[in-house]
Amino acid sequence: MPIVKEQAINLIKTLPKDCTLEDIQYHLYVFEKVEKGIKAIDEGRVVSQNEAEKRVRRWLKSYGQSRH
Repeated sequence: MPIVKEQAINLIKTLPKDCTLEDIQYHLYVFEKVEKGIKAIDEGRVVSQNEAEKRVRRWLKSYGQSRH
């Protein structure tokens, strides 16, 4: 069985018995995003907190949503 399938099954097994399909989808989505984030870190595709804040400020300003 492929590793991804095993990981999905293991994740689903940790959820409460009364979880909904939406709960399962959400947890699988979050799991995927965390895995992608870890891969990005491993590949060095990261920015500092200061750089991230600068980018967000520029983005907000370009859309007229500056907080300052």
